[in-house]
Amino acid sequence: MARKRKGLSINGVVLLDKPHGLSSNQALQKVRWSYQAKKAGHTGALDPLATGLLPVCLGEATKFSQFLLDADKAYITRAKLGQTTTTEDAEGEVVSERPVPALTESLVEGVLTEFRGQIDQVPPMYSALKRDGQPLYKLAREGKLIDIEPRKVTILSLELMAIEGDELILNVECTKGTYIRSLVRDIGEALGCGAHVKELRRTKAGPFDISQCVTLEALEQVETRENVLRVSDCGLSAMPVAELNQEQVDDLLLGRKVKVSDQQIKESDSDPDYLNKNPTQALIRLYNVQSGEKSTQFFGVADLLPGNVLQPKRLVNMAEYPEFSA
Repeated sequence: MARKRKGLSINGVVLLDKPHGLSSNQALQKVRWSYQAKKAGHTGALDPLATGLLPVCLGEATKFSQFLLDADKAYITRAKLGQTTTTEDAEGEVVSERPVPALTESLVEGVLTEFRGQIDQVPPMYSALKRDGQPLYKLAREGKLIDIEPRKVTILSLELMAIEGDELILNVECTKGTYIRSLVRDIGEALGCGAHVKELRRTKAGPFDISQCVTLEALEQVETRENVLRVSDCGLSAMPVAELNQEQVDDLLLGRKVKVSDQQIKESDSDPDYLNKNPTQALIRLYNVQSGEKSTQFFGVADLLPGNVLQPKRLVNMAEYPEFSA
């Protein structure tokens, strides 16, 4: 018999401003403890050195964390030129030092141009990627360096914010899977001097912005915890909406496909062109539309198949939503 998970049925998303020095899992557990929630998960790890936006999903919201994991992200980073390190950031040991060329805006911009758009990027050895079931960082700590295949990522924007001595401050927007440490490493090599990440701060993830974040200290206040807990579907705003009656809801909750009318599908306000951009792999948010208090009850995500057919993909456990219980 499975052991019942301890904690409260807390469902929602907290946008945490992760402090320096904590791993993403340590930060997540502190948020979970603050709410006494049964379960928690984050939507893309930040290294202990990094700070900034870490969406933490609680309860049933963890079922939809993958959609935020896949979202575009933005960072501000301080790149230290002239030094490379074992981990490609300031926490590693220095392995090489080279003179830094006289830095001008035109010189740096000329190099940055090479890294805008789709690029091939080799992830760092000190990463959670796996080879034969082993995380690369474990192999690196054992001194086992291996060849890593480059991956295609897209740098949506790369802005030089400032040159301060032998350091560059960069604003980066990128697709999922991008390593800022690798980007800085490669920029340093293109400048002929090497580089590593000295500071890193995530400022955006999907629809969320750093200005919306809360600190761990603020979460110590009960009133703050209540005010900053966002609804479970808050990260899915780009998806269109299906407004369903009770019979359709019941069928979907049983795993059945359901056909809906054009009138039941509503475009997303944040991305009205979503269906045109995703004609064959569209995802759609599911809502139980009834009168009264339950008028906009979110209960999951479905694949939108040809002919306006919904196939359930991720559904909430309604037993974890006591406010909607009969």
